[in-house]
Amino acid sequence: MTLPAFVFGSLLATLYGSLFHFWKGGTFTHLVIDLVVAWLGFWGGHALAAAEGWQWGMLGTLHLGAATLGCALLLGIGHLLTMPANNHTN
Repeated sequence: MTLPAFVFGSLLATLYGSLFHFWKGGTFTHLVIDLVVAWLGFWGGHALAAAEGWQWGMLGTLHLGAATLGCALLLGIGHLLTMPANNHTN
């Protein structure tokens, strides 16, 4: 992977995490969590695609399709895990 691909991927992961936080809302702590989870999901998806030799969704040396899916998946899971418990009883 080239340095420009790494910088572009990191910017995209940051954008994905920021947009997700804008959509779902939350505190500054949730923003930090969303950004970290987005980076982990993005680069995890890229690494999985590179290890498996997947060629779909490529942008130069960046496995953008798999990275975006990994980011979305981890952001969704992270959101579910950090949601406050519903304490309403009927």
